[in-house]
Amino acid sequence: MHITPIQLRFNDIDQMGHVNNAVIMEFFDLGKSEYFTAIGLPPEEGEFTVMVVHVEVDFQRQIHYHDKIHVTTTVDHFGKKSLAMKQQVINTDTGLPCATCRTVLSGFSRKTLQSELIPDTIKERILRYDATPEQANNA
Repeated sequence: MHITPIQLRFNDIDQMGHVNNAVIMEFFDLGKSEYFTAIGLPPEEGEFTVMVVHVEVDFQRQIHYHDKIHVTTTVDHFGKKSLAMKQQVINTDTGLPCATCRTVLSGFSRKTLQSELIPDTIKERILRYDATPEQANNA
């Protein structure tokens, strides 16, 4: 699991006094970007990448300007050409989720501009990165 700390900005707050839901989507995007960079697949480099094809979000709690939050990101499912990520915006002080996101991403070739199988090397990197200490010891 990857954890991305989020620094709230004044312009993240809407007229209702909480973080706008569109801004929360940016937090999830940042978490995905940092996750893929952490496993050695920076989003802006290489011939192979992934593209978002489906997003579902549930908003559980408001986020206010002085809240401390972070985004957790993990891959929880592989298909042949796709993977699914689970993300949460967590209030660091309470430990409670503020929003939960499930995103399906498709493997994509920048060279052919076509969908592509997720390479086994990428799956292995993800499995190693997301493994709990117990899972890593059994690998």
